[in-house]
Amino acid sequence: MPRRFIDLSIDLDADIQTDPPIMLPEIEYFSHDQTTEQIISFFPGLTRDDLPNGEGWALEKLSIYTHNGTHLDAPYHHHSTMSGGQRAITIDEVPLEWCFQPGVKLDFRHVEDGYIVTPTDIDVELDRIGHQLSPLEIVLINTSAADHYGTSIYLQKGCGLGKDATLHLLEQGIRVTGTDAWSWDAPFSITADRYAKTGDASLIWEGHRASMEIGYCHIEKLTNLDQLPDTGFMISCFPFKIKRASAGFIRAVAIIED
Repeated sequence: MPRRFIDLSIDLDADIQTDPPIMLPEIEYFSHDQTTEQIISFFPGLTRDDLPNGEGWALEKLSIYTHNGTHLDAPYHHHSTMSGGQRAITIDEVPLEWCFQPGVKLDFRHVEDGYIVTPTDIDVELDRIGHQLSPLEIVLINTSAADHYGTSIYLQKGCGLGKDATLHLLEQGIRVTGTDAWSWDAPFSITADRYAKTGDASLIWEGHRASMEIGYCHIEKLTNLDQLPDTGFMISCFPFKIKRASAGFIRAVAIIED
């Protein structure tokens, strides 16, 4: 049976606006002609002339956060506890079976930036695509943010999943979700305005904090969700195993059997 792969991951790129200034990644590139001495240091008597074209190896030095690029948040990122007081698991403890499951795409590109998706919104969208959720399916939210990736307004784009909507998914057995926006929650700039008007701190990061009641992971900064069908695909999102970390880089891929 033919199989198609759709790359859902953005590049780790230090030259465009992918994160707030305090969190931007840094990449230092070393070309072949810059590293010859590194190879020579391992082999006494070796000279540059002994190497093909006098070249060493290519290397990159990264200064990054675990939340740069497409990544999977562990419950530990959201809070120190999960599921009603249990110790929140870190990324190296996330069950692998959560990370390779059938995917479901919900389309919320039509709502305004900063809109807080509700349980009713989720049910209406599921009715539209004719799907009933099953435990451990991976639910992806297609927002309007991906169209602006790499621009100065990317961080202000897309809707957010509120606490109620997130719990609505988790109560049906969902343990991994994903979004093409910078955050699972509404853009911080919009939430800041709401907080300024209400003084209600529970509005801040409410979707993330839902894991305090039911532990879960979510993927942030996906891309190409518009290329996916609503259902009928698998998602692979295994995280890089970083000891005691709050997140891990992933190469998120959708697999479609045609």
